[in-house]
Amino acid sequence: MDRMKILLVDDEHEFVRTLAERLELRNMNVSIAMDGEAALGFVENDPPQVVVLDVMMPGLSGLDVLERIKAINPKIQVILLTGHGATKDGIRGMQLGAFDYLIKPIDIDELIKKLNEAVKSMV
Repeated sequence: MDRMKILLVDDEHEFVRTLAERLELRNMNVSIAMDGEAALGFVENDPPQVVVLDVMMPGLSGLDVLERIKAINPKIQVILLTGHGATKDGIRGMQLGAFDYLIKPIDIDELIKKLNEAVKSMV
């Protein structure tokens, strides 16, 4: 089986690097983008299967990036990360085409479960 191809998008450097390391230990192919513009570059040039996307970022918001990802390639699955009290952003993201959303701080096992579900839904 091919390695799952994931793009992590979050402006919190330590969080995103740690999460990438943990997913790579589980044999996933992980790329990192620190902002929405960089994420869109990955989507256009080296499309992932799943994007794990923080909603609250400077510049383009996660919801803006989600809309653009779906316009570029609607098959890419997006899992949103929201902060506590930002459930409405997760719900809005689902309306815009997100596969699901998780509330920070995330549980790595829950994220892996959602990643697997997202990839399985693509077939």
